[in-house]
Amino acid sequence: MKLLTIVFAFISICCSSQNSETEPKRGVGTGSEKVLIVYLSRTNNTKAIAEIIHENVGGDLVAVELVNPYPEDYKTTVAQVAKENDTGLLPPLKTKIDNIRDYDVVFVGFPTWGMQLPPPMKSFLKQYDLKGKTVVPFNTNGGYGIGSTFSTVKELCPNSTVVEGFSIKGGVERDGILFVMEGEKEKEARLAIQQWLRKINILK
Repeated sequence: MKLLTIVFAFISICCSSQNSETEPKRGVGTGSEKVLIVYLSRTNNTKAIAEIIHENVGGDLVAVELVNPYPEDYKTTVAQVAKENDTGLLPPLKTKIDNIRDYDVVFVGFPTWGMQLPPPMKSFLKQYDLKGKTVVPFNTNGGYGIGSTFSTVKELCPNSTVVEGFSIKGGVERDGILFVMEGEKEKEARLAIQQWLRKINILK
């Protein structure tokens, strides 16, 4: 009986040792994952949030740019985006990321357009395979919230781990209020972002 106990203990030790070597050593918050921060920004508010995130977590920062940029005129852009949403048209991207498979964590940042995810971000999420990656959405909006943006990110990333997103009020282009992430607003954003990153276990 003692012999069986010793043999069992030996097998248990070997198995636990083997498991510890084969278990993934990378994960959100360990500091060993490779991070990509992709963002779409029209009035630079989302860009400012992306840059603050980048300061905290490092990684690579990439702006989503279109082959055919949206018009400068706000109302014309609104009409074009509404048509794209209605028809399912995905605008082609000028931005190219050849090494997407190398990243473990992908932040995706965007404004709320018509209470939906902007078509260019839909293009990005459909163009690149984020299977097995941790996807972290962040958002700026004109005061009406995230709409269906975060749920659409989840729908377009069915094989990814989509964690709790971040949202903050930015400018209101419709009313001529453009870039607002400065002064006290920037300080507020920095604090809120750090709290969020800790909550989702990316920042210790």
